Amino acid sequence: MPSIPITFNEVTPQWLSEVLGADVLSFESEKIGEGVGLMGDIYRVNLNYAPNEEEVPPSVVVKLPSSFEENRQQGIALGMFEAEVKFYDELGEATGTGLPLIYYASINSGTAEFVIVMEDLCNLTMVDQAAGMSQRQALAAVRVLAKIHAAWWGKVQVDELEWIPSMIGPRIEYVDQVLPEIYPIYASTFEANLPAGGAELLQVFSRSYLKLNSALAKRAPWTLAHQDYRVENMLFGNAENDEVTVIDWQGIGRGPGAYDLAYLLGGSMETEMRRSNERDLVTAYHSELCNSGVEGYDFESAWSDYGFAHLIGGLATSVFAGGTLDLSNERGKELITMMSERHVAAALDHGGLDQIPK
Repeated sequence: MPSIPITFNEVTPQWLSEVLGADVLSFESEKIGEGVGLMGDIYRVNLNYAPNEEEVPPSVVVKLPSSFEENRQQGIALGMFEAEVKFYDELGEATGTGLPLIYYASINSGTAEFVIVMEDLCNLTMVDQAAGMSQRQALAAVRVLAKIHAAWWGKVQVDELEWIPSMIGPRIEYVDQVLPEIYPIYASTFEANLPAGGAELLQVFSRSYLKLNSALAKRAPWTLAHQDYRVENMLFGNAENDEVTVIDWQGIGRGPGAYDLAYLLGGSMETEMRRSNERDLVTAYHSELCNSGVEGYDFESAWSDYGFAHLIGGLATSVFAGGTLDLSNERGKELITMMSERHVAAALDHGGLDQIPK
């Protein structure tokens, strides 16, 4: 097994040769996704091979843990690094839809020492989350999401998948304990930009996270949830191609699929675009579930679960990231500001405080 590089300086032609099973002579690299992947550092690597090598990738993407120690410690505490490596190793084939080709994934268990080498999808398009998805991109993304959810619908509450955190398990309990403590830190930077009623909503939400997750967990069958299903964690085909590839599986969990759907539409569409299109998009998601074999889950249940789920994932990510992670780059701060504004607006649109269980 190839070693795990601690930093990108340890990624050498010899190491890449071991990973790819080909004679790599040299390479050029660039860091990509600055401020996008808060838990990981990502590099595009253009490869130069010995003349006799054939059928080898011209480039790959190498993912390592974040260079910020605070972010690394959060990744360990939440089990995110280990979950992503294990997902690719054990669940990727069964998921079967919208995944990149993985050449190598390994981790030293219980640490932030991990590496993932995957195909370079530079021919696909990454969408700036601040700009938001178009209606066409959103439609492609919800259809792929439904296929992923359908593959695991009602199949994840089994002993062999207990390693995947549940939406009511220890990871959620940990976040539930932390949110009230970090909310003042989050508020000092981000609260002023929230829409009217947003600060009141988040103050109550930050004391209700486990209760909200428990309520959602009882509403629908469980599936495999990505839990960070936003536009900057996917790549899109061109105008003639609705291909979508989903990346960054560090936050996987088990619970109702509405979590991912609300997280995507609430945070990755401009607010007015979401308001104009969300019922049609939820309809497309539900139709794809049914077409993929899911039974006994009607549209009104899907719509209701989607509305309730706006009270959970997007709000938690905004507060948790804004209150704990090293956001020393402006891109990271802009991302949390934008996510906060959009997710709070979506939660308010779907009932806000009135939906929080007493």
